[in-house]
Amino acid sequence: MLELQLGPMTIHPVIVFDKDSWTLIDTGMPGSAPAILQLAKQAGTEDLPLRSIVLTHQDIDHIGGLPGILEATGGSATVLAHPGDEGAVNGTQPMLKMTPVRLTGFLEQMPADVREQFERTFLNPPGPNVDRTFADGETLPYGGGLTVIHTPGHTPGHVSLYHGPSKTLIAGDAMLAKNGELTGPNPANTPDMGQALESLKKFAAFDIDRAVCYHGGLVQGGVKENIARVAEQA
Repeated sequence: MLELQLGPMTIHPVIVFDKDSWTLIDTGMPGSAPAILQLAKQAGTEDLPLRSIVLTHQDIDHIGGLPGILEATGGSATVLAHPGDEGAVNGTQPMLKMTPVRLTGFLEQMPADVREQFERTFLNPPGPNVDRTFADGETLPYGGGLTVIHTPGHTPGHVSLYHGPSKTLIAGDAMLAKNGELTGPNPANTPDMGQALESLKKFAAFDIDRAVCYHGGLVQGGVKENIARVAEQA
């Protein structure tokens, strides 16, 4: 788990290792690439190639750093996302939570080079950004196995990932963490809160010792019970 401070917000992208490569889960905001790659290097990626980038969903704080990451690493990493959010990541559909007015205002605050990179990737893409999609229940061959858990509600294609070897749930934005406790997703940024809470019930099928929330970081101890308590709100 990486920890990156972005103004008032702290995010937690995750990396998993294989013998000869590594995988990044989520890419931060536009302009985040240098900081994420530096943190990844400190975590031990060193000169290993970036094999793949797994996107938990389409929100800008998860996909915004994608073009910078690809550019800095040679563009050879495979980009994966769920079909439900594929269009937004590819730039063929609007981002669910970014109205044109809001996006224009957001872009105006970016440095010129970051803005141009973002526009080139997501507004006027020369081709698809997603190399392949995955299905609910599929196990991706990264880090000893990442099982895809489709957890819609926060976005249609939101997924969480279960890393079996370490019994770790990578929750994305399906849950938040605060003071070592789990809660449901942020209601203000979750269009279908009922569906999002219902999605949490899927986690009961997994032997979870730890959970990493993109917002809030690592939670350990009583995680399954904590999740069940939150899911009961559905």
